Amino acid sequence: MPAPQPLIRISIVSHGQADLVLALLNDIEDLEQGNRIQLILTLNLPEILPFEGTPFSFPLHLIRNTRPKGFGANHNAAFRCAELNQDFEYFCVLNPDIRLTQAVLPPLVRALESQPGAALVAPRVVNNQGVTENSARRLPTPLGILKKAFHLVFARELVSEKTCDSPDWIAGMFMLFRAPAFASIDGFDPRYHLYYEDVDMCCRLQLAGYSIGLDSSVSVIHDARRSSHRKLRYLRWHLASMARFFTSRVFVQCRRLLK
Repeated sequence: MPAPQPLIRISIVSHGQADLVLALLNDIEDLEQGNRIQLILTLNLPEILPFEGTPFSFPLHLIRNTRPKGFGANHNAAFRCAELNQDFEYFCVLNPDIRLTQAVLPPLVRALESQPGAALVAPRVVNNQGVTENSARRLPTPLGILKKAFHLVFARELVSEKTCDSPDWIAGMFMLFRAPAFASIDGFDPRYHLYYEDVDMCCRLQLAGYSIGLDSSVSVIHDARRSSHRKLRYLRWHLASMARFFTSRVFVQCRRLLK
């Protein structure tokens, strides 16, 4: 008798992005059939969903926030969602502006299962022109940030594209976790409202003895929205998160570990 498919809980947070969410849900519906999925959509801002009530092949659970929360707090709440009390093996964090062109969950699950010590894996991320984005990177440092700020570094720092390579951290636009590993470190640190919560998460996983991986045999498209380049509020969040991370014990310990 074949083993049952693992249950994957997917968390998406919308900030008035119903059009992007619907496109992503349709991708999941079309390309990820055969997977056991629970999908939790968090509305961080009030919005009307034109697709509410539309039947999908997976259960779609809505969380409507009474006030906006940060990236980590929203995904932590989706992970702990008491109304969906079924045990699940994997937890997937997805940005609304991700698009799928192939089934990515089965190969990513296989990548995790092939590495018993791995807690997190992500696909290669490309932009709309097919160019690989720097979604899997080396540990950032204050000196590295300063060099970029003063245009002393021009090349993007990408890990190699070998299947299941081992970056220091993976961007939060697409992350597939083993659910027990996510729970073991209490998920994202909610003190990061936005930015660097993914860096902090990857560091804490590695400090706990886990590994993280990039599986470049599969890819997704990211329609990047560079809000921190356009809005002062996002830039303030970015700078505050950067300062929190670089003054944290997690950064000091992880830098020593990854030397």
